[in-house]
Amino acid sequence: MNTDKIVDLVTRGAEEVITVEELKEKAKKRKLRAYQGFEPSGLGHIGWLICVKKLSEFIEAGIETIVFLADWHAYINDKLGGSLENIRAAGEYLKEAFEVLGLKNVKYVYASDLVDSSDYWALVIKVAKNSTLARIKRALTIMGRKEDEAELDFSKLIYPAMQVADIFYMKIDIAYGGMDQRKAHMLARDLAEKLGLEKPIALHTPLLPSLQAKGRMDTTDMKMSKSNPEAAILIHDSPEEVRRKILSAYCPAKVVDENPVLKLYEYIIFRYFNEVTIKRPEKYGGDVTYDTYKDLEKDYSEGKIHPLDLKENAARYLNEILDPVREYFKENPDNYMKVRKIVLGH
Repeated sequence: MNTDKIVDLVTRGAEEVITVEELKEKAKKRKLRAYQGFEPSGLGHIGWLICVKKLSEFIEAGIETIVFLADWHAYINDKLGGSLENIRAAGEYLKEAFEVLGLKNVKYVYASDLVDSSDYWALVIKVAKNSTLARIKRALTIMGRKEDEAELDFSKLIYPAMQVADIFYMKIDIAYGGMDQRKAHMLARDLAEKLGLEKPIALHTPLLPSLQAKGRMDTTDMKMSKSNPEAAILIHDSPEEVRRKILSAYCPAKVVDENPVLKLYEYIIFRYFNEVTIKRPEKYGGDVTYDTYKDLEKDYSEGKIHPLDLKENAARYLNEILDPVREYFKENPDNYMKVRKIVLGH
């Protein structure tokens, strides 16, 4: 595959790539290695679709792709009651979910596979020695924490150094994550030269907003999170639940900026479908088909698409994506039910 095609696949759907020039140069020299880290911490939501699509494009580009199951990181972050057994069960569930969501030919690596190595811990110490306390505290947002939370639990300060060491230890060329992982990736880039290591390319895709988010001025947490089930669509939600949640989402007429329903189209639906049809009764203009998200956004901003039609069709497309997931876990419920019981108690 030529370099331009690799770069196109790798950067498709990305919000930020640091830097494209470095990506081109690396792609000319060798087969690349990319990774994305996940804390196994519960049931999946549709933000995983963004990750699966991007990781699949890495694989299509001929890049060795690792899904890093950060079990020790999840333990530090107090996930699933701080039980490594529960976290490991969630990791096995995540692997199964990613496969049914369409991710093939990926390598899964647990943090537990790394922590027995003295070389790994040597890297963690080197990262820590070359970082200031202030810089490490600023990076705590990668784990959904505030700076002052490290005052209660010193282990939280180890987490950013471990995440940077993960990248170096696995010899990662492309560190991929949502925009919430930017501080860790930039810390790795900044420290690479000091440690005599190669800078990783940092690639970030957008974060899917909460369905209840009301724009930049809203005080609600903007990121879709399974911790707020009514503002997030879980991959196991029934078709009726998906539709109900989307129908209740924030979606003012003609408003494009920070509209969470439009973001479903931009970040997921147009990434999974080559064209999108807004189905509606003839008396309201009949069906209209779009080849690009920008055309849909333009018509919505001009009032040519009603919010209800936007929502109903978003639910229809998402349910089409999720139907195979629901069917698979209905027939293969073991990992799902195990994690469900851990998270929900039933």
